[in-house]
Amino acid sequence: MNFEGLDPGLAEFASAMHSTLDPVLDAHLNPSLLQNVELDPEGVALEALPVQESVHIMEGVYSELHSVVAEVGVPVSVSHFDLHEEMLWVGSHGGHATSFFGPALERYSSFQVNGSDDIRQIQSLENGILFLTKNNLKYMARGGLIIFDYLLDESEDMHSLLLTDSSTLLVGGLQNHVLEIDLNTVQETQKYAVEIPGVTIMRQTNRFFFCGHTSGKVSLRDLRSFKVEHEFDAFSGSLSDFDVHGNLLAACGFSSRLTGLACDRFLKVYDLRMMRAITPLQVHVDPAFLRFIPTYTSRLAIISQSGQCQFCEPTGLANPADIFHVNPVGPLLMTFDVSASKQALAFGDSEGCVHLWTDSPEPSFNPYSRETEFALPCLVDSLPPLDWSQDLLPLSLIPVPLTTDTLLSDWPAANSAPAPRTILDCRRAPPVDAEILRTMKKVGFIGYAPNPRTRLRNQIPYRLKESDSEFDSFSQVTESPIGREEEPHLHMVSKKYRKVTIKYSKLGLEDFDFKHYNKTLFAGLEPHIPNAYCNCMIQVLYFLEPVRCLIQNHLCQKEFCLACELGFLFHMLDLSRGDPCQGSNFLRAFRTIPEASALGLILADSDEASGKGNLARLIQRWNRFILTQLHQDMQELEVPQAYRVAGGSSFCSSGDSVIGQLFNCEVENCSLCRCGSETVRASSTLLFTLSYPEGSNCDKTGKNYDFAQVLKRSICLEQNTQAWCDNCEKYQPTIQTRNIRHLPDILVINCEVNSSKEADFWRIQAEVAFKMSVKKHGGEIKNKEFALADRASFQFFCTDRKDLGNPEGLLLCPSIEELKNVWLPFSIRMKMTKNKGLDVCNWTDGDEMQWGPARAEEEHGVYVYDLMATVVHILDSRTGGSLVAHIKVGETYHQRKEGVTHQQWYLFNDFLIEPIDKHEAVQFDMNWKVPAILYYVKRNLNSRYNLNIKNPIEASVLLAEASLARKQRKTHTTFIPLMLNEMPQVGDLVGLDAEFVTLNEEEAELRSDGTKSTIKPSQMSVARITCVRGQGPNEGIPFIDDYISTQEQVVDYLTQYSGIKPGDLDAKISSKHLTTLKSTYLKLRFLIDIGVKFVGHGLQKDFRVINLMVPKDQVLDTVYLFHMPRKRMISLRFLAWYFLDLKIQGETHDSIEDARTALQLYRKYLELSKNGTEPESFHKVLKGLYEKGRKMDWKVPEPESQTSPKSKAWDGTRETELDAAVFSSVLAL
Repeated sequence: MNFEGLDPGLAEFASAMHSTLDPVLDAHLNPSLLQNVELDPEGVALEALPVQESVHIMEGVYSELHSVVAEVGVPVSVSHFDLHEEMLWVGSHGGHATSFFGPALERYSSFQVNGSDDIRQIQSLENGILFLTKNNLKYMARGGLIIFDYLLDESEDMHSLLLTDSSTLLVGGLQNHVLEIDLNTVQETQKYAVEIPGVTIMRQTNRFFFCGHTSGKVSLRDLRSFKVEHEFDAFSGSLSDFDVHGNLLAACGFSSRLTGLACDRFLKVYDLRMMRAITPLQVHVDPAFLRFIPTYTSRLAIISQSGQCQFCEPTGLANPADIFHVNPVGPLLMTFDVSASKQALAFGDSEGCVHLWTDSPEPSFNPYSRETEFALPCLVDSLPPLDWSQDLLPLSLIPVPLTTDTLLSDWPAANSAPAPRTILDCRRAPPVDAEILRTMKKVGFIGYAPNPRTRLRNQIPYRLKESDSEFDSFSQVTESPIGREEEPHLHMVSKKYRKVTIKYSKLGLEDFDFKHYNKTLFAGLEPHIPNAYCNCMIQVLYFLEPVRCLIQNHLCQKEFCLACELGFLFHMLDLSRGDPCQGSNFLRAFRTIPEASALGLILADSDEASGKGNLARLIQRWNRFILTQLHQDMQELEVPQAYRVAGGSSFCSSGDSVIGQLFNCEVENCSLCRCGSETVRASSTLLFTLSYPEGSNCDKTGKNYDFAQVLKRSICLEQNTQAWCDNCEKYQPTIQTRNIRHLPDILVINCEVNSSKEADFWRIQAEVAFKMSVKKHGGEIKNKEFALADRASFQFFCTDRKDLGNPEGLLLCPSIEELKNVWLPFSIRMKMTKNKGLDVCNWTDGDEMQWGPARAEEEHGVYVYDLMATVVHILDSRTGGSLVAHIKVGETYHQRKEGVTHQQWYLFNDFLIEPIDKHEAVQFDMNWKVPAILYYVKRNLNSRYNLNIKNPIEASVLLAEASLARKQRKTHTTFIPLMLNEMPQVGDLVGLDAEFVTLNEEEAELRSDGTKSTIKPSQMSVARITCVRGQGPNEGIPFIDDYISTQEQVVDYLTQYSGIKPGDLDAKISSKHLTTLKSTYLKLRFLIDIGVKFVGHGLQKDFRVINLMVPKDQVLDTVYLFHMPRKRMISLRFLAWYFLDLKIQGETHDSIEDARTALQLYRKYLELSKNGTEPESFHKVLKGLYEKGRKMDWKVPEPESQTSPKSKAWDGTRETELDAAVFSSVLAL
């Protein structure tokens, strides 16, 4: 409320009126009002009780129900009914807030908000209450705890706030701007300039923001830009209050008189449909507050500061009989509010009293209020006192209920910190945030990184029970919508490892916040596609730099080539800047491979959703299959020139592939019969499977096996089996041994933890390794604990940094948490011996510091392999489990995405990507996190090869090609291929449209409230793609019009919307120009790579289904060019009728017509906006478009019923000429 029109003496109200406040009963106070209220020396009420209960309330008529004292003698500055609970909030001029529960006004909470300034506005949210003071915005819980405290500039004088949505707030006051604040980040996001300073009141409808100014004006502002759309000059003096309901705006205020400002008894009423004033409403009180109270009619409640209240209709006459009187304790009413249910009115007066008026004996403040939480009652006052100085005093004087639960005083040992004996027993500093390590840049031996602001400054959280931190940390990413209502502590699986799913709305994926799950610039993969369980392995292959470059250089003529499709997917991952990609085309080709189906790698939708299959076994079989398949695909082609070893020799031998060079391991298989006959066979393998020691599951003594020992046993495998002996000419027991001839560059290991036997082995080995590590570190540092304590901060600079050494040769001890559940080494050392043997040992940073980092390469046949990725199976009974990957992302990837050069471990869980500590990649809690696949790479692998990528797609893909359809004839050709002199250049326009068919229907469920929830969206497949020329003499003539052949079953051709009919996609009977998806995909990829700009309508969905990643600056989408924020999207058919006077999409859609129309609309957009230089004039055009659309209900009129409002820019003859040119040109070929 604006107080400028009041008596000037009121400016000194608080100081003048309360300077001599004594703790005695004021003469104006009703003695019954302060029953049992104690006054402290400052005169503040410690407890307030309601008035007598015998209050008669007449149904339907407002009368006083209760009155209470908030603070004796301190004026109430604001009142607010809570929108979520049955509570009334009041704020005082002294900065104190008090809440009352229910219609009985029982005191709920009371706390100080500001020490000096008055509370000017209160707004309730779901989790707390917002309080606005002069230059401070404070968000507090209903019990008084501070959630955030946002300080504004000292020069600000704020008066009003407006909650525009659940996370955005507008704050205005006596300055020439309004601030927009994001409540999630607690930061100022916008500062809107205000032409008329002094915004003291703000309201909102679905059309405008309404701002009341101290000058007496009310401005109507655009919801998006906050620009003034209309303005009402309501009062000549100042504005007191206004309210909006439906199409009416009512305001009260002060008018200028000769003697100064006077309260105007005429309410100004405005019709928002015609934006003009209607007959003013004369009232019989001096209006200071007004509110609409719409029940059966649009009633207005007008309140004066003296306590008079009048109800009247805004378009009728005020009746003096409708006046009732509020009896304030003080001389003035200071605030007024109406509950959301319209059943209760609240008044606050200048003596700190609050009056509640209701129209029923048992009113409710909200239609649907949630239950309010109350503090537990204190029983101390009812118990007898105990004198603890008396030794013989019986403790049984305090009755204790009989219970079998653990008492609070029974403090568990896990929460107790024993006296430290060694440095390992001390409370250790928590590990450095992975985000800091990821963004760190070095200058000398000092690292610098920006503050990620995940913790408060100078505050480090310590946890006594460190094992709980992994599962209860609030810094973890929120779990996916599945299971979101379940208690997190009931599940052992950490939140970020749980299966993530996409929550679909009526807009599909447009409003799903993928950034919440991935704050990096790397691209995740969407999981809703059939057989997307392999997403984690696709990411592993992508982050192998030689594999990434090799695959993108590959291109062949096979329709379903996994290497080609994987290269296309890798190209999308390269272009993405954090947005998720989908491997739909790759998985489509994967489903067509007969070997994949024979190996059981193709899952049914029901099995994938329920998690019936063993995902660990499945992904290990998929790992072997994909390496074999890529090896075969690459073996058929000549090695690209880009792949040559730096020394000049060929990357691979003749007859081998680059995949074989990277993964292939040459072995000798020896078979020794008991007759002494020995057979030696040479072979190769792309991966190894771990073979565990026999009887290890029965060994509970904790025998120690190094991982290197088990790995050597698995590589150099020796086993007894029945085999054919040529000497004996029959099957005989033989000893089969395997020896290594040549080690691969990338060592792939399938863990084969498929039963409790193998799981127990990993668990026992991790426990033994943990005990040995603790013993080892404890012995070494027993005499150095003070030296280590002084150098505790050194860990900040050298964690996960191999190039930063300790200048004093001091080895820092890992924390206990980092040692738990760890058996896997980060590096292993392999050496080929002269007698064809193999030595394998774990290789640690200590070994490297002792022998030197280059020692392993100096010796012939010695190699060091570093762990690059681990794929793990997450056991979760709620979701059926999932697969995730820990990947060590190299320097080249960070350089391309973020411009920094370092290495960092990340967790890849479909579209959830999060940096992690390196120890987390090798920690396997076998209860829920089981290792499946390990990838080790030779050290400095990337430096051995030339990793340049040469785009294999050439311009020849756009030239003429034969159709797959047997009946396709030239008379049916609908396009002219590009000639060599027409090849597109950078920035050329290309009109694009695509049509789709449905392969799988949408899966949805109906909730109990009647709303529909999408479980799985429909699976679409592209059926037709059309590209038309965007410039030149042949503008508008298509050069691509391909129908896409499909081998999958189509459940709906969507003929009404796509124009595709049954048989159009069948090569045996189709008369269309039928091609493969790969052929058309290559054409579009070439256009994207060359830098053309695509013009179309709704291209975002088109590119998504085609499975293309197109840079945003190469997309000109008319659905957004002709769109106003927060308004509906407009169809191409309506835009064509409104701007071009074209009637398109009559019976079915035609992609040539749609692409051509989109091009014309873009030309029209450039004409109307003067090439984008006059946005204001184009904004007016859009307003006219939306007004016309609302009148027409967005339907194009039937022919001859109504003409377009625009002059004909396209009379139809041009379209006929273009069609004739197409067919005549084709016939001439």
